Amino acid sequence: MKNKTSLASAVALAAALAAGAAQAEGHYVTGVEGLQGSSVPPAGNYYLGYLVHYDINGFQAPDSKDGIGGSGKVTALANRFVKVTDTKLFGADYGFETIIPVLRTSVKVGPLDASDSGVGDVYVGPLVLGWHGAQWDAVAAAGIWLDTASNTLGDPTSPGKGYQSTMLTGGMTYYFDQQKSISGSALFRYEYNGKKDNGVRPGDQLSLEWGLGKNYGAYSLGVVGYSQWQLSNDKGAAAVAGKAERHAAGVEVVYPVASAGLFLKGAAYQEFSVHGGSGPEPKGNLLRLSLVKPF
Repeated sequence: MKNKTSLASAVALAAALAAGAAQAEGHYVTGVEGLQGSSVPPAGNYYLGYLVHYDINGFQAPDSKDGIGGSGKVTALANRFVKVTDTKLFGADYGFETIIPVLRTSVKVGPLDASDSGVGDVYVGPLVLGWHGAQWDAVAAAGIWLDTASNTLGDPTSPGKGYQSTMLTGGMTYYFDQQKSISGSALFRYEYNGKKDNGVRPGDQLSLEWGLGKNYGAYSLGVVGYSQWQLSNDKGAAAVAGKAERHAAGVEVVYPVASAGLFLKGAAYQEFSVHGGSGPEPKGNLLRLSLVKPF
């Protein structure tokens, strides 16, 4: 009986994944920002590279925290280009940005064994605002995730999502001393998703990335984490009820390389709570290495 139950669960999971519900809806991937994630750099041109590896240890059942097996991996390099100008808007430094991700995804469970790779959906952000106070920084931004990447409806490993999303950003970094050696930050992203080809509009999503760290001179070290909530159910004739949710915590180290004029950041996260949405949700651990380089 146990083997039959396990097989039935695997087949059901594979069917749900094939329906295109392999992860929380929305384009933004949490875990790429951590310590001082809400601080915008001074005027200049910047390249930020985020290398992320996500190990899927299993999936949570739709609209549940029950584990139903499965495994997978996602490896991505998000190439972000930011221009911060000398122009002031609402008292803030004005800038704009774009993100071009490249990723490979593999999922294996039951009869489903799929993988794909390619350039993901491109983000265009015409509005980035950065404020700076004596002991605080703040950010506000707006942009669109374009439906530019390859997407096959029913393939959970496709590089693209198959729809556009509008993303709004807001956050703040606070320094607990005048030397700015201890900081706390919170960065929020809200996504309003468009419709897929099958007429389903994924529910809106709110993401939070936070960090609490200390500068030790040659490097900074701190605790970081992320949370993600699906705020509304999917809509459309073929939509299924269920709101996804996930939470993770970890550590981050920041190491400036003065001779090369760049910053290196490394972080490791463990997801400790995941709730399935309209389909199964992956649960695992995430490793991230990022580089910040003015040019």
